[in-house]
Amino acid sequence: MREIDVKEITAKVRQACIDANKVLPEDLEQRIKYCAGCEKSDPARSVMDSLVDNIQAAKAEDLPVCQDTGMAVILAEIGQDVHFTSGIFTDAVNEGVRQGYADGYLRKSVVSDPLERVNTGDNTPAVIHTELVPGDKVRITVAPKGFGSENMSKLKMFTPSATREDIIDYVTDVVRIAGSNPCPPVVVGVGIGGDFEKCAILSKYALCRSVSVKNSNPYYAEMEEEMLRRINALNIGPQGFGGSVTALSVAIEAFPTHIAGLPVAVNIGCHVTRHVTFEI
Repeated sequence: MREIDVKEITAKVRQACIDANKVLPEDLEQRIKYCAGCEKSDPARSVMDSLVDNIQAAKAEDLPVCQDTGMAVILAEIGQDVHFTSGIFTDAVNEGVRQGYADGYLRKSVVSDPLERVNTGDNTPAVIHTELVPGDKVRITVAPKGFGSENMSKLKMFTPSATREDIIDYVTDVVRIAGSNPCPPVVVGVGIGGDFEKCAILSKYALCRSVSVKNSNPYYAEMEEEMLRRINALNIGPQGFGGSVTALSVAIEAFPTHIAGLPVAVNIGCHVTRHVTFEI
């Protein structure tokens, strides 16, 4: 049994909230720079160049890359041989979020009740997903999620008769309906299988996968490529100005499901799909 003081969790989450909002994952930044050179029209290329300039300015000026610094989503893999001391894991995570958003001067966008709409003032509580895994380590991904893109996400309960083409068409149509709202070029996470809530969580995990990594199953890797091709053929383009780059990446995560169902969730991320992962 390995003991971890939750104060270490708080400190790491605090810094991850700040870092994630100011510096994009390296592979995502490189994908944006590469795609900027793919655009042929002047408006689309100009927008992509501006996005690249914005990323560089955020790093140079130590500022958030987007004004919507998001709701903190925490994906935690906790080794079953870990014992937390000095407090409760969830409280430690929320304290880290509280400190990170205060110390990083990040916008606080969380309201305490979905209908009464009173701001909590510290961007807590975070949305926390935990998974128990073998070992004595804790691996946490902090993924601030803005709601311009989150609002465009969708879930559909297909029947088992739905085909591969039906799912590709659905994912493509979700992006088409979203249009310019999620600040394209977007990153698309797709969850297939499980049940109603599982496929939604799968899509969030898919969204946080490195854009340079494809699904290890060739069948789903091919679906990712086909979805990306069809989405980019929509001609929505950067920020909705038209062009060949509507999406930067599509990632699929799949899970076994019931014989009577085929749930599919699409979680859309804007071009600054932010996430930082650390391990203790």
